[in-house]
Amino acid sequence: MTQQNVVVSDTKSGVSLTVFPTPAQKKPPAAPGGYISISRRRVLKNLEINGDQRINAWVESMRASSPTHLKSAPSFSQEQNSWILHHPSALDMFDQIIDASKGKQIVMFLDYDGTLSPIVEDPDRAFMSHSMRKTVRKLARCFPTAIVTGRCKDKVYNFVQLAELYYAGSHGMDIKGPTRSSKYNKDSKAEAILFQPASDFLPMIDEVYQQLVEKTKSTPGAMVENNKFCLSVHFRCVDEKKWSDLARQVKSVLKDYPKLRLTQGRKVLEIRPTIKWDKGKALEFLLESLGLANCSDVFPVYIGDDRSDEDAFKKLRDRGQGFGILVSKFPKDTSASYSLQEPNEVMSFLQRLVEWKHMSQRARSRV
Repeated sequence: MTQQNVVVSDTKSGVSLTVFPTPAQKKPPAAPGGYISISRRRVLKNLEINGDQRINAWVESMRASSPTHLKSAPSFSQEQNSWILHHPSALDMFDQIIDASKGKQIVMFLDYDGTLSPIVEDPDRAFMSHSMRKTVRKLARCFPTAIVTGRCKDKVYNFVQLAELYYAGSHGMDIKGPTRSSKYNKDSKAEAILFQPASDFLPMIDEVYQQLVEKTKSTPGAMVENNKFCLSVHFRCVDEKKWSDLARQVKSVLKDYPKLRLTQGRKVLEIRPTIKWDKGKALEFLLESLGLANCSDVFPVYIGDDRSDEDAFKKLRDRGQGFGILVSKFPKDTSASYSLQEPNEVMSFLQRLVEWKHMSQRARSRV
């Protein structure tokens, strides 16, 4: 299977893009941790076998990433305490985080579903609260801020409704910058960044979307969402006993499209082009667009709740800059450094960042 490499550059006149085939590379090493990674790696390895065994392995992986039953209280409490030691609350560690960022430019990257908005049964109703929108608006006035999501860029923009943000939809395959100049972009006539490395896949994505809609009609609760450069098959409202049927339906469509790959999230199966592009690559592209890619005094912070956000967490760990915050109430294998339990805690963390920024600005003005 042919993979693609994407090379980008940012200049005052715009963004150039080159896409060319490269040999397949080895997969990166698994993220550190080990709380549920061993069983998950075994499950994912089993996906290479054929027939019903492969479907069963796939369903087990769906269960592992989307648990519907809590563990017994003693074992869960012990695992939770151990996990928190390695991934402490970003709210509890706020002062240490600020100390690490001193003298550096903080840049904020935020997932949407499960991070800025609660996870809901109907993905079309994943609205963020007015308080969260107000908080994110204030955040963007203090730091360069981007929404990085698997959703369609335009749909998330309609949810957020803040023109001063950067938006990276479809797992970073559809990127747009602020529609007006800001203090982070000195060119008053600068146009919005527009970057779409998977444009050639659009006809294929639309074709597969139509087939998946038709194929999954027989599974009550299944919903297929077209995110322009990727597709999401939501199974949050599907009876767990029907997950095997849904897996077979999706597999029967994708077998004829080797240039598309399947990944999993929270109660969602995602179909993406096989190009080497993900949320981690999108993070690097946005840093480059801001002129901060090769700076030692940049401090990126990425907050997300899903497996696709791990690409960004790992990118930050590999860069040795900034950190990731995983939003989760349950222990998960992750490359994030810190944790928050739910969107309300995310909002509290962002509010504290804004308050700290305002206090530091007032302190400097008095000097």
